[in-house]
Amino acid sequence: MKKLIGSVLLSGLIFTATAQKKSKLISGIYLQWGYNTEWYTKSNIHFNTVVDGVSHNFTIFKAKAHDRSDMAAIVKQPTQISIPQYNYRLGFYLNKKHTRAIEINYDHTKYIVYDNQVLRAKGNIGNNYFDKDTAFTKYEMHFEHTNGANFYQVNYVQQYELKRNAKRQVFTALWKAGAGILIPKTDITLSSKRVDNRFIIAGYCFGAEGGARWYISRKLFFEGTAKAGFANYTNALGVGNGRVNHSFGYFELIGTIGYDINF
Repeated sequence: MKKLIGSVLLSGLIFTATAQKKSKLISGIYLQWGYNTEWYTKSNIHFNTVVDGVSHNFTIFKAKAHDRSDMAAIVKQPTQISIPQYNYRLGFYLNKKHTRAIEINYDHTKYIVYDNQVLRAKGNIGNNYFDKDTAFTKYEMHFEHTNGANFYQVNYVQQYELKRNAKRQVFTALWKAGAGILIPKTDITLSSKRVDNRFIIAGYCFGAEGGARWYISRKLFFEGTAKAGFANYTNALGVGNGRVNHSFGYFELIGTIGYDINF
């Protein structure tokens, strides 16, 4: 929840600074909040760390992972809106028709490697070299970004009006694309030693998103999109001073509610 408050405050500062120049730069802004679910491609994950004086330097190949939407948490704890996988967007319209925008695009996603997979593993643990199919127990190796795989992007957004009534637009189609950074919080277990790490800038991402908006009033809208992208964690934290690197593609479905503020 502290991260959510910090994000809201940051968004407010950005809005305040930009609004002072609105007559020259932007014609309005929009705010969005919503939730998501993901699917991930397989990933080769390289571990390079020392656990209790023993070197761990190995790679597991084609590891499968899943998300954790946690939507049931909204029912159990309605005030804890940041427990599920959530999204927010802060957009700045670049023209009077609001067909073009620049957007700060944030996806709080969760990435969990399945335990007990039989995977090819290659490398060293201490003096033991191996290159074979291996099934690590969850105590030997567990890996997840669950306080966020956390995709931060800056996007260009293009909208197309599909339907309007006498007073306002009703349906629009849109696409958006951009790139940004990854700030995960990695939870890792190696050789029975678990570390729930801090947040760190750990790599880069890019993605493209497409979908539609339904304006239920002049300013209030629902947006549904599908997003595909790539995330490369070049420097995620491991155990101790260790590092983990891996990459994957992802497909994401997103539903948000938004509000336009016109200038």
